[in-house]
Amino acid sequence: MSAFGRIRLRAIACVAVALGLSPVPGAREAQATESYAIAMHGAPAVPADFTHMPYANPDAPKGGRLVWGALGTFDSLNPLIVRGLAVQQIRGFVVESLMTRGNDEAFTLYGLLAKSVETDDARSYVTFHLDPRARFSDGKPVAAEDVLFSWALLRDKGRPNHRQYYSKVAKAETPDPLTVRFDLTGANDRELPLILALMPVLPKHAVNPATFEETTMTGPVGSGPYRVTAVKPGASVTLTRNSDYWARDLPVNRGLYNFDEIRLDFYREANGEFEAFKRGLYDFRVEGEPLRWHDGYDFPAARSGEVIRDVIKTGMPQPSEFLVFNTRRPVFADIRVRQALTLLFDFEWINRNYFFGLYARSAGFFAGSELSAYGRPADEREREFLKQASAHIPPDILDGSYHLPVSDGSGRDRTTLRKALALLSEAGYDLNGTVLRQRATKAPLTFEILVTTRDQERIALAYQRDLKRAGIEVSVRAVDPVQFDQRRLGYEFDMLQNRWDQSLSPGNEQSFYWGSQAADIPGTRNYMGAKDPAIDALIAALLEAHERPAFVATVRALDRALMSGFYAIPLFNVQEQWLARWNRIERPATTALTGYLPETWWQKPDPQPQ
Repeated sequence: MSAFGRIRLRAIACVAVALGLSPVPGAREAQATESYAIAMHGAPAVPADFTHMPYANPDAPKGGRLVWGALGTFDSLNPLIVRGLAVQQIRGFVVESLMTRGNDEAFTLYGLLAKSVETDDARSYVTFHLDPRARFSDGKPVAAEDVLFSWALLRDKGRPNHRQYYSKVAKAETPDPLTVRFDLTGANDRELPLILALMPVLPKHAVNPATFEETTMTGPVGSGPYRVTAVKPGASVTLTRNSDYWARDLPVNRGLYNFDEIRLDFYREANGEFEAFKRGLYDFRVEGEPLRWHDGYDFPAARSGEVIRDVIKTGMPQPSEFLVFNTRRPVFADIRVRQALTLLFDFEWINRNYFFGLYARSAGFFAGSELSAYGRPADEREREFLKQASAHIPPDILDGSYHLPVSDGSGRDRTTLRKALALLSEAGYDLNGTVLRQRATKAPLTFEILVTTRDQERIALAYQRDLKRAGIEVSVRAVDPVQFDQRRLGYEFDMLQNRWDQSLSPGNEQSFYWGSQAADIPGTRNYMGAKDPAIDALIAALLEAHERPAFVATVRALDRALMSGFYAIPLFNVQEQWLARWNRIERPATTALTGYLPETWWQKPDPQPQ
């Protein structure tokens, strides 16, 4: 076992004791139960005899077409591999999982391909019982051997997160043609049964493992509600509803997947994408630019009511944008440099001049939720937890008194400038005339900010102005979305803007975001290159939490560890979803906890003749 592995296991054991958890599998009495659903913590909110999900309209009419606009391009229809830019909607609409999410709960799954799930209290194994009615789009039945094939294929050749998750399985077997059992002995991961339940299931008879990792424009054979029927490379993909979809009458799907056709149209440039929406070339857009939301919708269709603007409040952690330091670069290796550069970002000026005061700001990664540690003192459980994980947390982050700098909004705040220069001096930099240089080598402090949208460029240019006052020369490089994604995935940047969307039940994906192993694997979301054994131990321990209070304390401790590393400059929090849609598209009156869900929408019926 590696030194990291030993540290991780010791930390898990110590933290488990501190939180009153079972440090080893089997410590609790095994109580195997078979159920229609499985929740990460607590019990499912929807009873076994439910007829439809509360956020779906079971009487929604079927028919029509949804045109979905997307920024960027694609060169693959396989979203399960690293290579290529894939159409992500293939997952879910074409390729299904064993179970599906309940979007009104933190993390609860309900039966889909698997009609039921069985596990014990320690979650040392999980067994899925397949629905005998399940069929792939070519009519072949979904069998246990397809599940086993998918697990092995994605474990060996899938995306980094799949390889990481599925390799935790000790053994997999098929007791009968409709049953799959995964032995999870030694995984110490209570989320793993749910991760396996969300595994995409591929048909063994229609997938060639030898060519699986190659990009393809051939639509996959799936068991989902839609099939790929037309492809214009880089421009559009058409999905057509499968009239023989096996699960169309399941309660979990009632009121979902109502359009006969979904066409995804891709646009290379953001302004062109918006102009296309104004002309009615696609049906809806989730707006991400406050300036545009504030005054960009003053066009005839919006004034007449043909275009409807919805403001949606979700129950999720608020999505937060950050300027990410690539700590693989020597210029950002010193935490004092990162702290100083955080001080120099003038949020107050940018929020007033660019965003009409529509944004807030949090230093943490779970803003606006009970999981956030920002501005909240650590309780005794958290403090013991961090101590056992050997996490170094500054006193002000520990007691909740730390706050992001607040400038006077003038764009010329002298107080924050003085504090930043003092930190930079401690890190070995001095002002030489108008240029900040390293004391020992006389090399200037300089780096590049990579951007791809107009909004990102405006923020970067404003920040460039602030940095120049400190003698720091920064270049801003604008690239197209394709190049931006390629460079981001390959960590070929100094600094860029990124957003991590979080759920109310963070788990294994946190290793993919900031785990030490992920830092060296291209294609993960550890863009900052964080490598901290304490963070690794905290992520591992949150997967062990049996009850919600212990879980919340674990996540808050992780939030403090991430804040303490100053890996990214918090830009702003998106406190609501801004959705614009043509009135030919209707949606349910009840919104899910997670926000908007296109799969629950339908086309407005034509008026009946009098």
